[in-house]
Amino acid sequence: MTEWNNGIAKLTLPTPFPVGDVNTYLVKGDRLSLVDVGPKTEEAWEALKSQLAELHLKPEDIEQVILTHHHPDHAGLLDFFPPSMEVYGHPVNERWINQTSGFMVEHDEFYAHLFHQFGIPEEYLLPTAKRMKYTLRFSCNRSLTGDLLEDQTPPGLEGWTVLETPGHARSHIALLRENDGVLIGGDLLLASISPNPLIEPPLAGETGRPKSQLQYNDSLKKLLDYPIGMVYAGHGQEIINVEELINKRLVRQHERAMQVKQYLEGQTLTVFEICRLLFPAVYEKELSLTISETVAQLDYLESLGEIMINSHGQIWRYAAK
Repeated sequence: MTEWNNGIAKLTLPTPFPVGDVNTYLVKGDRLSLVDVGPKTEEAWEALKSQLAELHLKPEDIEQVILTHHHPDHAGLLDFFPPSMEVYGHPVNERWINQTSGFMVEHDEFYAHLFHQFGIPEEYLLPTAKRMKYTLRFSCNRSLTGDLLEDQTPPGLEGWTVLETPGHARSHIALLRENDGVLIGGDLLLASISPNPLIEPPLAGETGRPKSQLQYNDSLKKLLDYPIGMVYAGHGQEIINVEELINKRLVRQHERAMQVKQYLEGQTLTVFEICRLLFPAVYEKELSLTISETVAQLDYLESLGEIMINSHGQIWRYAAK
């Protein structure tokens, strides 16, 4: 049964993705706000309406949407809301939720070049590109009404503060209610899994892709500076052992990176070859996700000075120092 808990109601919606259901949150304030909306599917829309009805509400009662980040399972259902609905989020959301033809060309060229650099064999490229396009089918074609940046208060939500928390997505933010330490965290911290630090194209003016794992680790550590008592997560259950879980995630990520370094002792490998070693059972089915996770560990090892990269040829190769 959907119910209010200290001004917040959790709505859980189905997704077509392996991660399973996504959590969205109604927040009472001067404006009734919905934080994240779910994927663009009829099933998610019906589930949203049904759970709103349990609160004696309808979609048209929602006054604004706030996005924690742009991923389709969090933003796609925006297309089911009227064009007049106000939508707020980090400005990096814009290129993903309002997908122009120019950005899609840039998107495709970026990944094609990167995957070649990573040594992914030709026969995997087309299926991987199709899988990525399939995922984007569940996104939306909208535009932000306004931007949310570090330390700002969202419109109509007095007492809530924006924290910029990139890593899982460059556009990622979290919302902190400082008077009781409640955080609506999107996919920043999840109870049962560690979010994938996904590869994204660089922003205009940048010379290289963002190092998502390094950004993600910094975002986790940032949470330790705040008295957070509970996290409402984008997937799964609420989290109360916040500091313990953050430290567990950081330790586990370091251990996985050291495992990758062991693969590189006495030999040089491409990203694709390392990916096959890390994810032998699933790399073919989920290549873009497993490649992101693999690159994340290599970026981390590089930041520690633990590995060398031979980038002189068309295909990059990695070795332990």
